[in-house]
Amino acid sequence: MLCSLASGLALLAGATSGRAEEPVLQTEQSDTVKLAPWSAHTILVVDAVYQHNKDGRTYIVDGDKGRLLGMVQAAYNANVVMTADDASKFYVGETTWERGNRGERNDLLAEYDSSTLRIIADEKLPSRALVTPKRNDLAISADGSYVYVYQMSPSNAVEVVDTKTHKVAQTVDIPGCALAYSWGNSGFSSLCADGTLANVSLGADGKSSMTHTAAFFEPDHDGIFEQSPSVTKDGKAWFISYTGKVYEAKLGADSTVAKPWSLQEGAGLKAAPDSSKPFEVTWRPGGWQMAALHKSTHELYVLMHKGTFWTHKDGGTEVWVYDTETHKRLRRMPLPVASPMVGVTQDDKPLMFATDEDTGDFFILDPKTGKQLRKMKALGGSLIFTLAPGEG
Repeated sequence: MLCSLASGLALLAGATSGRAEEPVLQTEQSDTVKLAPWSAHTILVVDAVYQHNKDGRTYIVDGDKGRLLGMVQAAYNANVVMTADDASKFYVGETTWERGNRGERNDLLAEYDSSTLRIIADEKLPSRALVTPKRNDLAISADGSYVYVYQMSPSNAVEVVDTKTHKVAQTVDIPGCALAYSWGNSGFSSLCADGTLANVSLGADGKSSMTHTAAFFEPDHDGIFEQSPSVTKDGKAWFISYTGKVYEAKLGADSTVAKPWSLQEGAGLKAAPDSSKPFEVTWRPGGWQMAALHKSTHELYVLMHKGTFWTHKDGGTEVWVYDTETHKRLRRMPLPVASPMVGVTQDDKPLMFATDEDTGDFFILDPKTGKQLRKMKALGGSLIFTLAPGEG
């Protein structure tokens, strides 16, 4: 018995001595990968994640490959703007709480480097509007020197943030008005409850002045989509109403608004009635980001669906494309599914974007035919708008 035990121990010792040395684990080294230079088809996609929207985020997407390149947090009801000249930076207006869902509230404006996705500056704001993330809750001047943050505490106002000093330069009260449509390097306009536009000019002395247009729409009968497209550099805007009227505006210190034209009449149809005939079914604009503009070709992309007057939040089953100079429809394109969002890049070979609100699928489409080029399955929970270089 002792002999057998000794033999077993000897065999065990031999096996142990022949075993390879345990590898020495190396300390993990962290690094930062830089993104390739942005192309005209590198876009931001904003995901509000309504199911748990304090976890909102912004995706960086390669539209040519249908590939997710990166992501940054964009907390509760966030909004995003990008520098128009070179897409080198983008800004996220967001809100957090010290203990997740309670504690001290922090309203923030984060500035990101587009190539590394590192935060350059993280400015704490006096406040920002905690409403559903409408695109024009946040705006940026043409030269990128100011970011405009719409807020409602205690009343309607816009925080003007100097992007060089990363400080709030001034707070502009805009009683009875909302949102910010930037024009030029030192001004913005806001939509007002009385149907007018408020126009704010920022003086070199740090003071602001305001003018109002005459009322150009009737909020009680035919409201305006706040997400209507505009161009900051030259101050042009196309305010689209629930019935499909398009009010072309030249924004500035004294904004002017032209007589409206009809999306339906531009397509050879009868104009849609307003809230006085709320149950008439016809083609109407609708959705969350319900229109996009391709600046160089003067083409306006509008999500359209069949419905009654109060279906302005319904996604579009088709995209109708208009020439903003002739006011005529150029083409209509059915979508794979009804989409609450449409986007377009700004180059001479653009891409068009749509989404499936139920699945979070993201569609990359040919803007001339509507043909699906690529699909990114389940990209996000609540994709609400895209932002492409040179847009805005």
